This record gives sequence, structure tokens and C-alpha cells, in this order.
Amino acid sequence: MQVHRLPALSDNYIFLLHDPAQNVAAVVDPADAVPVLHCLKTLGAELVAILNTHHHADHVGGNTSLLQQFPDAVVYGGAEDRGRIPGQQVFLQEGDRVSFGDHEAKVLFVPGHTRAHIAYYFAPVTANEAGHLFCGDTLFSGGCGRLFEGTPTQMVQSLNKLRTLPDNTCVWCAHEYTLKNLEFALTVDSANAALQQRFAAVNVARSQHEATIPSNLGVEKHTNPFLRWDNAGIQAAVQADNDIQTFARLRGMKDRF
Repeated sequence: MQVHRLPALSDNYIFLLHDPAQNVAAVVDPADAVPVLHCLKTLGAELVAILNTHHHADHVGGNTSLLQQFPDAVVYGGAEDRGRIPGQQVFLQEGDRVSFGDHEAKVLFVPGHTRAHIAYYFAPVTANEAGHLFCGDTLFSGGCGRLFEGTPTQMVQSLNKLRTLPDNTCVWCAHEYTLKNLEFALTVDSANAALQQRFAAVNVARSQHEATIPSNLGVEKHTNPFLRWDNAGIQAAVQADNDIQTFARLRGMKDRF
């Protein structure tokens, strides 16, 4: 499976998944149809699936236009997003499977950012490959999504579900927020040498207008404070003594950062 990262809007990424053997494609969170249609034309591929993680306009804005060009494409989204995703035909729950071409994703229910948020995980086919996680706005590179419809408890449970995936998983999150996220991370985890090194590398990459997505889940586990709510140093930094309180204080601090 080939993944094409398509910049959109001000800081969004759309992901076009291409199966070259069958020359079919699926798209994850099409904020805008234009870059998707351009990529499909370049590949000469047929769009057969639209995989939405949640209902926000910057993730579903291209659905209707894409369906006009590819009326047989199937639109997937979370079961609890019924009525909120344009063209949605399939209503997914935890553990469901979604396939296109020769590829299959497991659906993970990850509420917090919204009440209906889901993620798609394509497990590796061989031992030498990495899995691919398309997590929308739940997990970001160096951060996590705001809590618009969910609670800190829900978000910790959702992030913990993602944290259990293999370290070599490619994390395809939907926004280019890495540099700002790591700036915040250093305020609560300043002694973390891995975080310091990552911030320096990302600072150089962004100064050269390079994308920081996909991230790597193993790197996130060591440098992303929103996956480290049980770290004693971070708990001390936010003056909390349990996982949920730590996460809630981190999220509140980041909202004001």
C-alpha cells in the first residue's frame, strides 16, 4: 500500500492510500476534493472508499465533490457520527474491518476529541513492514486533540489504546502541529533528552518547510507528554498524582499555551 500525503487548507493533511496492484484508492479525511482528484488523476486510480475519522468540516469537506466524481465510492465513518458526515453509508464500531483492494484496516473507537471519533489501523503484512495508523485528531505528532465532545477519562482510554500498538507503527495524523506541540512538551518534560533532540530536528525540518508526518509511535511514546501521563516527572511538573488528573492538567495547559 502506498500512502500519498496531500497538504490541504492551512495545516491539514489528507492521505490517499493507493493499491497499485488493482489501481484502486481510498482517501482518509478529505478536507478538500481538489488535491485528491489531482492525485487520483496522476495515478490513474479509481477512488473506491472514503475513510472519515470524525465529522469536523476540515476532515469531511471534500466528501460531496468526490462522490460526484466517483459515485460508487463507499463512505465510512463512526456509528455515532450518523447524520454528521456527508454521504456516510457505513457506520463503524470498535473492531470492525474496512478493506479496499488487498488491504484491510481494523477500526478503533477513540472518543475524546469528539464523541464519535474512530481510527483506522492497517497491521503490517510481513515482519519487515510497519503498520499504519490513521488517527485523525486523536493523537498528534507530539500532542493530542482538544476535547470538544469528550472527557479526559475517555481521551486517556483512547490514547492508551493507540499506545499499545507496535513501536514501529507509522502515525499519520491530520495536522502539521509538531513544532508547536514539542515547544509545549518541553515546558513539562524539559529534562527529556530524546525530546530535546527531537525538537531540534523538527525545528530544522520545519525551517526548511519539510513535513513531520508520518511520525513513529515509538518516538511518540518517549517524547509526547500526552502518551506519558503516568510518568513521574510529568506528574510532578503539573502537580498531579494520578493518570486522569495529569492528562487533564496537561490538556488544560496546552489549551492556554
